[in-house]
Amino acid sequence: MAGSMGKPAIVVEGLERSFGDVLAVQGIDLRVDEGEIYGFLGPNGAGKTTTVRMLTTLLLPTGGHAGVAGFDVVSEARQVRASIGVALQEAALDPLMTGRELIRLQATLQGLPSGAGRKRADELLERVDLAGAADRRVGGYSGGMKRRLDLAAALVHEPRVLFLDEPTTGLDPVSRKTIWEEVQALNDDGTTVFLTTQYLEEADQLADNVGIIDRGRIVAEGTPEELKGEVGNPHIELLVADGAVPVAERTVSQLGKLRPRKGEGRVLLEVEQGAADIPRVVRALDEAGIGVESLELVRPTLDDVFVEKTGHHLEGEGGGEGVKGADEPEAEAAPA
Repeated sequence: MAGSMGKPAIVVEGLERSFGDVLAVQGIDLRVDEGEIYGFLGPNGAGKTTTVRMLTTLLLPTGGHAGVAGFDVVSEARQVRASIGVALQEAALDPLMTGRELIRLQATLQGLPSGAGRKRADELLERVDLAGAADRRVGGYSGGMKRRLDLAAALVHEPRVLFLDEPTTGLDPVSRKTIWEEVQALNDDGTTVFLTTQYLEEADQLADNVGIIDRGRIVAEGTPEELKGEVGNPHIELLVADGAVPVAERTVSQLGKLRPRKGEGRVLLEVEQGAADIPRVVRALDEAGIGVESLELVRPTLDDVFVEKTGHHLEGEGGGEGVKGADEPEAEAAPA
């Protein structure tokens, strides 16, 4: 990954956005350096889309300020828009246009001369593996193809900073992996990427740094490894006969730190050395006459970080941020 402590591509200080009495984004601070992939992780309704809409000049902040590519998102909105590419959750793609027509139109809107626009469209369609479908109508594209086309459209003017708002939500694993590979390739070429996601694996795989947002506040920030390291050591998850759990817990409690129970018959023991601790745990249980039905060594995940910081799991969490990003008033955009 290309991240480095250099010039900031995005600087956010005390950024807020309220909708009536609902404070959807509550005074967040963050910094993304040039050439970095920044993963903005949180459940639906946490404030991710609202933040992206402010950073991309689609929504005015109600407090604080933000700069993108060296320009203020309110007073220099035009310069921000010229410097960024944006692929939002719901791609606004005309179903009656072909993929090639759509990318050429985007090139025209970005001010590229017609010859250069045609050449750029062909390059990008090839890049996102849509050259074979370029002359088909977009209405017949699959979800993954539409996401790749939207990504190509966001790249027409070779933006310095690329915003991707949940680019793989709802996609199958193969399509998701294709998008990941393209994001990584863009970053390897020097593009700064601000990626919002609710997928733990996506943030873990792609991001140099991660900010975790919950209910409009950033609750943790750092590299994925740093964040997982803060949570603690790996733990051994044992499955024993139901009635044996209390005895099993007493038996292994001297070998590590017991964690709260999680389901029937399960014993969770945090250990310092990981796999090296397994033999002595098994031996102690064997000597106590307790049979182990299964054993798994579980390393900390970003979900563990989320639970530690918020008290609830990330995956499977619903909820809303009062007013979701897609429903925000369009008239609030920053001046051109």
